[in-house]
Amino acid sequence: MNKAARRLPQGLYLITPDTPDTEALIARVEVALKGEPVMLQYRNKCLTGDAQLEQAAEIRTRCYASGVPFIMNDNLELAVRLDADGVHLGREDGDVARARARLGGERILGVSCYNEWPLAEAAAAAGADYVAFGAMYPSSTKPGAVAASVDLLTRARKSLAVGVVAIGGITLDNACALVGAGASQLAVISDVFDAPDPAARARAYATLYASQSNLSA
Repeated sequence: MNKAARRLPQGLYLITPDTPDTEALIARVEVALKGEPVMLQYRNKCLTGDAQLEQAAEIRTRCYASGVPFIMNDNLELAVRLDADGVHLGREDGDVARARARLGGERILGVSCYNEWPLAEAAAAAGADYVAFGAMYPSSTKPGAVAASVDLLTRARKSLAVGVVAIGGITLDNACALVGAGASQLAVISDVFDAPDPAARARAYATLYASQSNLSA
C-alpha cells in the first residue's frame, strides 16, 4: 500500500456548504461529523479575510474534537496559519510543488484535476497526496463544471501512487459506480448536508466501501 493510501482512508470526504452564517454552519457540521467522514474540507466562497479565518477556525476546532482531518480549500497560507491537516488546491491556487514544500511532508495536499489527465500526472509528480476528478455528475454547487469520465478514476488508481477523489453531483444512488471505478474517497456536499439526517447519510457512505471490500474478498 502506498503512503497516500495509508494516510487517506477510504470513505466520505465531506465538504462544507457556502454560508456566511457561522453559527448555522457549525451546527450543521457538528451533526454531519457524527457520521464519521474520513476528512472534512472547509470551502466557503461567501467569505474572505478575517470573517473566513474566524469561520474556518471554528470548523477546525470541531474537526479536531471529532478526530476528523481538517482540510482548507484554496488557501495555502490560511491552512498553515490554522495548522490545518492539509490544503486542497485548484487550478488558480498556486504551484503544487511550492505548496508541498510549504506544508512539509506530514500535511495532506490535494489537487483538483477536473477532467485533465496531464494535471493529475503533474500533481502526483509534484508531491500531491490525492488527485480529484470531477464533476462526475451534474452538480448544483458548480452547475458549469466540466464533466469528468469515470474512466479517469480507474486510470489514476492503477497508474498513480496517490489517493483518487471523485467530486461533483455525488449521491448515495450514484456513488457505487465511482467506488467500483477506483475512487478512494467521495467528496460530497449537498447529499449529506441537505439530508434529513446528515449523520446517518454520512455514515451510509462508509457502507459503500465495506460492500466493495466484501465483493473483492
